[in-house]
Amino acid sequence: MSKAKGYAAAVKDAPLAPFSFERREPREHDVAIDIKFCGICHSDIHQTRDEWNEFLPEPSIFPMVPGHEIAGIVTAAGNKVTKYKVGDKVGIGCFVDSCRTCPECKRGLEQYCAVGMNQTYNSHEKDGSPTYGGYSDKIVVDENYVLRIPENLPLDASAPLLCAGITLYSPLRHWNAGPGKKVAIVGLGGLGHMGVKIAHAMGAEVTVLSQSLKKEADGKRLGADHFYATSDPKTFEKLQRYFDLIICTVSADINWEPYLFSLKVDGAMVLVGAPEKRVPLGAFPLIAGRKSLAGSGIGGIKETQEMLDFCGKHNITSDIELTPIQKVNEAYDRVLKSDVRYRFVIDMASLKNA
Repeated sequence: MSKAKGYAAAVKDAPLAPFSFERREPREHDVAIDIKFCGICHSDIHQTRDEWNEFLPEPSIFPMVPGHEIAGIVTAAGNKVTKYKVGDKVGIGCFVDSCRTCPECKRGLEQYCAVGMNQTYNSHEKDGSPTYGGYSDKIVVDENYVLRIPENLPLDASAPLLCAGITLYSPLRHWNAGPGKKVAIVGLGGLGHMGVKIAHAMGAEVTVLSQSLKKEADGKRLGADHFYATSDPKTFEKLQRYFDLIICTVSADINWEPYLFSLKVDGAMVLVGAPEKRVPLGAFPLIAGRKSLAGSGIGGIKETQEMLDFCGKHNITSDIELTPIQKVNEAYDRVLKSDVRYRFVIDMASLKNA
């Protein structure tokens, strides 16, 4: 075992504070990674505050070291590692292992592992030890769950691709966003801004649906063709049966029905944001047009690498604000106030002063 340090929530709702723990030494198929940057995801806040307890497969684990948007450099490799070498730019996303034998894992859909994926934090390794995430100085992961970050992309702005990027890329690809398709992104935040960039690069006509027009200039800069305020009742009147695909990134409790009515026949609305409360929905918005309401969560290892390569080809990264680890609690408060454009990334060099 080797000593590691990071920031953790000691108990539910506790502010994050310095925490020392141990990482395993690399096994034969493991790579050791020096973490350079880690993105702050809204799900980090939900989990450190135990707000998803009823939806998770096991009780939350404290102390909890969050972080699943990890970008770093390989520092060591096990003697049977073939995919990576010391010095490689790599990333770790939302999980570090899975059963590898269920039908989903065999299809490259490890995120939907029938047994349950081993999450990067707030979970357990196969040996029963707790997983600790990327708000730390280093991590050790099996090479089969490590991603290669394209050489032309900076590590800091690439970190959010490991969650926010793949969370939007996966449904856009699955529902065939591209030329001739009209795609709406609901919400222009950490997830939504990645959806705009990726859908635009895929060649779709992109519309942002936001509560107000205050981010309209940003939306257009990121690649949106149109921008509408959902608070304006004329918006949904104008957009009846307009979209092929709507991706909803918001975690607030909103009425999905007006959005469903803005879908074409056979259109789909896909949820990637997770409201805390259950949202009631009538059947008629779906029946009237053979529409689908679906959900999507991150992506498997193969698809995540595909996303990274796509982003490398199109020079896509996240719009970020770097923050030292000492200001992580302040960053959490600002995320909840939507006071970041558009993703916080922790500079792990600041851990040396923690």
